[in-house]
Amino acid sequence: MDASVWIVNIAVLASVLGTDLGRRKVGTGRLLRPAIVAAVIIPLYVKHPATSGSGLVLELAAAALGLLLGLGAAALLKVHHDPKDGAVYTKAGAPYAALWTAVIGARLLFVYGSNHWFNAQLGRWMFQHQISVNALTDALVVMAITMLLGRTGTLAAKRRAALIGHAGAAARSAQTVR
Repeated sequence: MDASVWIVNIAVLASVLGTDLGRRKVGTGRLLRPAIVAAVIIPLYVKHPATSGSGLVLELAAAALGLLLGLGAAALLKVHHDPKDGAVYTKAGAPYAALWTAVIGARLLFVYGSNHWFNAQLGRWMFQHQISVNALTDALVVMAITMLLGRTGTLAAKRRAALIGHAGAAARSAQTVR
């Protein structure tokens, strides 16, 4: 496996922890940034996506797992509307950081192990299931990206719900005041 898996995973981890830990405002830029990252990373690092067979199944499974992990990460983001400035904020702490670090650490450990610890066993498995190195690499990259996008999509939905909830509460309050 090449450096692309390392680069993507470290970039995703740095981006997520840098923008999510603590109390952070949820603005349009914060929601668009991961989509831009994905739009740059996918053409650069997913060079030979599998279109059939076990390689495609592996890539789809990695995408599904990444999405589930992204949803799990989003569940650890607390979202609230601040009536003082009208903005929506998130708060993420140690459990959120631990999830992202564990998932990305596990992927990087797998990459290292596939090159140094269980190279022969992995090679036999890939041969038996007709999975190329490109498909395995692409699966790991796609997993990282779908985790990021799953978290971001859920964050966008939570932001919208917080804004709608605030608008609904304000409307009910205005009706009560009359």
